[in-house]
Amino acid sequence: MPIRQLSETMINQIAAGEVIERPASVVKELVENALDAGAARIEIVTAGGGLNLIRVTDDGSGIPKKELPLAIARHCTSKLADDIHDIRSLGFRGEALPSIGSVARLSIRSRTANSDSAAEIGIEGGRVSAVKPAAANRGTTVEVRDLFFATPARLKFMKGERAESSATSDVIKRIAIAFPAVRFTLAGSDRSTLELPATDDSPEGRLRRVAQVMGADFPANAIAIDAMRDGVHLAGHVSIPSFSRANALQQYAYVNGRPVRDKLIAGAIRGAFADVLPRDRHAVTVLFLTLDPAIVDVNVHPAKADVRFRDPGLVRGLIVGAIREALANAGIRAATSGAAGMMAAFRPGAASYAHPGPANGHRSYEAAYRASGFAGFDPSRSSQRPLDAGFANGGFGENDQAAFAAGSLHSADARAGQDEAAETLLGMALGAARAQVHENYIVAQTKDSLVIVDQHAAHERLVYEALKNALHSRAVPSQMLLLPEIVDLPEEDAERLALHSETLARFGLAVERFGPGAVAVRETPSMLGETNVQQLVRDLADEIADNDTVDTLKERLDKIAATMACHGSVRSGRMLKPEEMNALLRQMEATPGAGTCNHGRPTYIELRLADIERLFGRR
Repeated sequence: MPIRQLSETMINQIAAGEVIERPASVVKELVENALDAGAARIEIVTAGGGLNLIRVTDDGSGIPKKELPLAIARHCTSKLADDIHDIRSLGFRGEALPSIGSVARLSIRSRTANSDSAAEIGIEGGRVSAVKPAAANRGTTVEVRDLFFATPARLKFMKGERAESSATSDVIKRIAIAFPAVRFTLAGSDRSTLELPATDDSPEGRLRRVAQVMGADFPANAIAIDAMRDGVHLAGHVSIPSFSRANALQQYAYVNGRPVRDKLIAGAIRGAFADVLPRDRHAVTVLFLTLDPAIVDVNVHPAKADVRFRDPGLVRGLIVGAIREALANAGIRAATSGAAGMMAAFRPGAASYAHPGPANGHRSYEAAYRASGFAGFDPSRSSQRPLDAGFANGGFGENDQAAFAAGSLHSADARAGQDEAAETLLGMALGAARAQVHENYIVAQTKDSLVIVDQHAAHERLVYEALKNALHSRAVPSQMLLLPEIVDLPEEDAERLALHSETLARFGLAVERFGPGAVAVRETPSMLGETNVQQLVRDLADEIADNDTVDTLKERLDKIAATMACHGSVRSGRMLKPEEMNALLRQMEATPGAGTCNHGRPTYIELRLADIERLFGRR
């Protein structure tokens, strides 16, 4: 077949396959156009999940009558100057409207502030109608009917009305968070009305808009983020560790106001919470990155959901560092959802909650050891409990034992704590210990609340943090291999490992180049015991290629420290003296991340006095 020029309609339909994936894609493009036009109110109406009708009405600047034919012409836009690297609008490609018009029945009715009347233009399956007069207020109304009627094969890939409506709602919510000063209304015969009143663009206004979208629980369980590094500003909110979700759908990220789904940002959030959340739980986040448009590429995909940063390491480091610092500075906080669950459990007729596994929610002593693969300490052969022994046989030196002693209930600070006045203890975040229930739960009282602490989970976190500090305060001890392990790798992976050799050596892994396509491993961290060196090195090479970090090795060492902490913490069933219970509460208040244990479970629940009084009808 000879080479020939495709028709304009065919070109637009091909573009529509990239830009217009489903009705939600149409809504996204039209709402972004309205925002770029300076709209303060945007109304969206749909029918049939958006396949039958999508109507977007705004009060923006409007389109002049003479420019309407250009608005539906391919690669015509008012948003892009001569510099492709200086993109400050949501849209810029000039593809959306002609692409929609090539697969649907599209009409645009618009009026500018200086015009006495409105004008309308239509396009149906690629065929453009003439511009004609119309009646309309200032702004633009774009109506899309019979989506994909010109490409019926595409309809076979659409989901049901409910699923398409849900996707449209998600798109509006994601956009609305970034524009709190704009009022959004989403309605239609196939949905309940979603109304998001305008707030303002201040931090407080943004948080109110976030509450409109994500629910009132989020602000009460969120920590503010505000950090700057090398011209990149990060702001927003992240949830406390005990307030998490089973998926990452409530992680919202924005780059210069543009909603994005970027794997680098998602990976950074996961890395920041790796120490306080289990792998099957996800933090709730709303993060705004603001940076020079020249150092981020938003033109890597027609849908503009993906971005590329000139310095991805800088962005990842900023996100991880800012979140971890915020978590450390936030102090100890309990999720309000825990108190809500307790209130529900107290109500008559509440369903019982059965948790699989042991009563304390943790694996048994020996099971945790077997799963860890740690060969330096075996609780089943130990003559003493790890807590009493101070991990004397666990491979740590005097400095490490001293660090661990900071987490022990028998420290001098703990003994001094029992002499504090009762009134002073009641003013502390976790209050004064009043009782121990079922040999595992400490009941404490503050001035205005009741606190219930899981003693094993709480002390596990304290011991883990002490072990981590000991582990990372100096180079990790290594063991020399009898014969160096040669790992064959692609040359670029070997080069990346060589560049990070100093960092790896600090974690006890000695790696050096061995020819053009291999590395030689001469030492491994002693804590790992017998390990699959080949797999470890390949995992590290993959991570460096993706994120330019060596966190895989650090995570393995931290996992061993977590297992040791589980072995060495106060066990369920152990009776504690009042001074020991108070000492545990004080150490929790001083330890970052003490609101959750190493497995991501809450260490305590706080029930406000007002909630208790409501249970008994006093309020």
